[in-house]
Amino acid sequence: MAKIALFAGSFDPFTRGHAALVEEALRLFDKVVIAIGHNPAKRGLLSVEARKRLIERVYEGNDNIEVTTYTTLTGDEARRVGAQTIIRSVRNAADFDYERTMDHANRAIFPDLRTVVMIAPAEVEHISSSLVRELRTFGHDTSALLPEGIALEDYLE
Repeated sequence: MAKIALFAGSFDPFTRGHAALVEEALRLFDKVVIAIGHNPAKRGLLSVEARKRLIERVYEGNDNIEVTTYTTLTGDEARRVGAQTIIRSVRNAADFDYERTMDHANRAIFPDLRTVVMIAPAEVEHISSSLVRELRTFGHDTSALLPEGIALEDYLE
């Protein structure tokens, strides 16, 4: 039986930090499903469809990665794709406290689902989607924060 992990988030946009976590997860799991959560009430930098295309481009040709979108509970999406584990990333103590609370809630609803908390590698721990969005707002180049070869302009609608 393949070990499948779900890496869920808004990924608006997908960054080098996210990519580093996916690479680490692939060392532990046979398959990683990158699940883009969609909140129709929220307008992001990139549309959900553009985020999906961007991530699919990053992992083009990698059969161990699947990209999906969802509007349900993360646990429900994990069950739908056959994942036994949810991957979560932490950069600091506040992230850890939040993820611990979410794990307790998920275990109450989905007792067979486990959360693996991964520490962001030091070289990318400062990178976040919100940092990318803020820098763009003020006209700064964000290419060093994105996966190699990705230009956000190609995905803006």
